[in-house]
This record gives sequence, structure tokens and C-alpha cells, in this order.
Amino acid sequence: MSGAGSAPLRALSATEIVTRLSELNGAAPQGWRLIDDALEKTFRFPDFHRTMAFVNALAFIAHQQDHHPDLHVSFGHCTVRWNTHDVNGISARDFACATQVDALNA
Repeated sequence: MSGAGSAPLRALSATEIVTRLSELNGAAPQGWRLIDDALEKTFRFPDFHRTMAFVNALAFIAHQQDHHPDLHVSFGHCTVRWNTHDVNGISARDFACATQVDALNA
């Protein structure tokens, strides 16, 4: 996501994370959570085929953004964890990717 004129990648402050997390989740009861310095959310599906379709679409986003989450994939769910190892924390890139992943399941 970096390029000419873009801001350098940096870890967000605790206040920035809380604010962005609130904006990202809105009123969603099962939104993204801050767990062990990562954004984490579990997406649930009725069957394995839909779970894998979601994972494949997520992989496309990760490839496009050159930013790759940790995934835990099971029969009817996928847990996604975003953090930025380069800054030892959560960056704006994590929130941008989380927003795109939410759009897959809308």
C-alpha cells in the first residue's frame, strides 16, 4: 500500500487503535477485537465450501495489498488476525485490510 506520496508505515497509538476499531465495527456485535496486539475476527459460514471461498477471496486481497494475515480455517469458520510485523504493532494497513475483508462478508 505504500507508494509515492504516501505516509510511512508506523504503529498506531492505543488511542488511534481504539478510535479506528470503533469506526470499523460500528454497531456490529461480533466485530473486530484487539487480541494480543492484533486485530482479530471470526467469520462463520454454513459449510466448508463457503468458508474456502471466503479464504480464497481474502487471499486475493492479501496478495493485492502485499499484507498477509494469520488465518485459522475450520469447517464452518475462519479466524483472521491482522498486525504489521514491520512496526511491531497495528498499522493503518491492518485496518484497511480488515475493512476490505468485512466487505467480502457483507
